[in-house]
Amino acid sequence: MRDRRAVVLDTGIGNLGNLSRALRRAGATATITSDPGPVASARCLLLPGVGAFRPPREALRGELEKALGRALEGGAWLLGICVGYQLLFEEGDEFGITDGLGLLPGSVERLPDSVPLPHIGWNRLSRTQEHPLLAGLEEAYVYFVHSFAPVGVPAEVTLATALHGRPFAAVAGRGRVLGTQFHPEKSGRAGLRLLENFLEISS
Repeated sequence: MRDRRAVVLDTGIGNLGNLSRALRRAGATATITSDPGPVASARCLLLPGVGAFRPPREALRGELEKALGRALEGGAWLLGICVGYQLLFEEGDEFGITDGLGLLPGSVERLPDSVPLPHIGWNRLSRTQEHPLLAGLEEAYVYFVHSFAPVGVPAEVTLATALHGRPFAAVAGRGRVLGTQFHPEKSGRAGLRLLENFLEISS
């Protein structure tokens, strides 16, 4: 398998070790960094996250966010994962309204209290359109850990949905900015396939 280079943004929270190991299994050399220099020059970026929306958003402000913007302007691909995915949207309302990166349209709101929260475990993806990120993942089951999820995501940006209390965009993307609410690194063969797909389209 061809070796590829991936840069994982370290915002102080995230499943960094497991994600790096999954990327290696998918054929990538993973570098974990919060240094704006390597981020700005990267061509394959991943933004993971666990926990609440605001801490990693604050960690991204300033030079790291500018470096991410320069990378995207220069042709880089970005994959947000879990809270890193939520940060791609315009805002989140966890512990008060916090602005997101604004790379995808929509906002992030709490799932209904009528279902157990957090939403933990395996759930089925329903693809809403064809996309190379989801090649080979028809009706796949993937692993979620979250209490908040995107709302108001346009149909043309939504690549797959899942259901927990309400339907939500479980995978979304626009151009070279993509994201998954679930954890590929915890999703077995389906998650590994998604990472392989991302590495292929970003190379």
